[in-house]
Amino acid sequence: MRGTTRFVLLTIVLSVACATARCAQAAERANIVVILVDDLRWDELGCTGHPFVRTPHIDRIAREGARFRNAFATTPLCSPSRGCFLTGQYAHHHGVVDNTNRSALSHRLVTFPRILQAAGYETAYVGKWHMGNDDTARPGFDYWASMKGQGTSFDPELNENGRRASYTGHTTDVLNERAVAFVQKRRDEPFCLYFAHKALHPELVQFDDGSISDPKAAEFMPAKRHKDLYADAPIPRRLNVTDTLEGKAALQRRIAGLPPLGPETGTSDETIRDRLRMLAAIDEGVGQLLDALEKTDQLDDTVFVFTSDHGYWYGEHGLSVERRLPYDEAARIPLLVRYPRLVKAGGLVDDMALSIDLAPTLLELAGFEPPHTMDGRSLAPLLQGKRPGDWRTSFLIEYYTDTVFPRVLDMGYKAIRTERYKYIRYIDLEGMDELYDLKSDPYEMKNVIDDPAAQATLGQLKDELETLLKDTP
Repeated sequence: MRGTTRFVLLTIVLSVACATARCAQAAERANIVVILVDDLRWDELGCTGHPFVRTPHIDRIAREGARFRNAFATTPLCSPSRGCFLTGQYAHHHGVVDNTNRSALSHRLVTFPRILQAAGYETAYVGKWHMGNDDTARPGFDYWASMKGQGTSFDPELNENGRRASYTGHTTDVLNERAVAFVQKRRDEPFCLYFAHKALHPELVQFDDGSISDPKAAEFMPAKRHKDLYADAPIPRRLNVTDTLEGKAALQRRIAGLPPLGPETGTSDETIRDRLRMLAAIDEGVGQLLDALEKTDQLDDTVFVFTSDHGYWYGEHGLSVERRLPYDEAARIPLLVRYPRLVKAGGLVDDMALSIDLAPTLLELAGFEPPHTMDGRSLAPLLQGKRPGDWRTSFLIEYYTDTVFPRVLDMGYKAIRTERYKYIRYIDLEGMDELYDLKSDPYEMKNVIDDPAAQATLGQLKDELETLLKDTP
């Protein structure tokens, strides 16, 4: 994190004080609801074109708001991505660079709910924190309901404002109940609810040292009422499930105890169905929240955001559980925003939006100037149908290795993605970098890094990547 935490906090407190004075002149300040789903791909929703999944309440957000068609996580891994959403910073700035136990650090993060709370918002965190294993409340939240580590899919134990209790039922339903109860409360001040689901994550055991049980043995566990949903539905597959991995030397490496990547190492049809069955309870919860806000006459005064920390593999490039890599199936995310005071219904935004943009966007929509420590940019102009002339045409994707998945050990990288190209520079693997022309090869199957015709483009991308890294030191 840039500077000391004390300096950052002082800067933010001063900016909030100034912003509060400006906001006092406004008739109203927007409420905020953020729903973050774990591991949800950008193409797993009805509104994003899935052929059979039923997500009517999530689709309503897109129908009555805006859908970003090119939204990305700057680090496609659970803990770092969550840090990016909350702080507006790249992982190399906020410091949560992997999924190991970052409990102590995560208590020090300067998050946008922390800023809003200082300005008079009533704030709540419901769900999985996943930046450290402890379940104690982080600064910035008036109401806290979370679980240790990964939590469980059924009968969760929650730390609710310092009191631990066990609950019966599917975890998604238990969390939905707490989220709805929070927005239904009578209050004089605006509120911010940050709701991070356990789903669509599989059942795992997380140990005190941050390690987890064998991910390949984990199961996606939907609510019992949804266990037969989509029973015979054929699973759509993208063309790159047939990738031979020619040109992908990093993925061709032989890893002790693991089979070579190929069709048999991908994600099974039934596993995918179970993921989509878990999504059904999330969609029901979205409907409950929308209904609660409508009945309390708060819906149109609420910025309602639906997104995901990163994607998931359906067997593209032979991959399954190893998110982390910068191919679009992992890095691309859904992003839907409903706020009729500002956003026209049915809007489609094709400009690049990033996970680090959420925090500055919500602060601006709440009437505050985002602190200079944030790397992201407010999406407010894009939500209004405007495109600033200096809007980004490229962005950084970064990953730092951890100890969970043997196949992606030593595969840390810095990558740059533009509208047309993606260049991946591996930090510790020599001679294995990759370059893709997304216009002619949208499935990232042909690495053209050694193609003589691509050398000028490669040089430009290397220079642009260095510029991005220098601009975010």
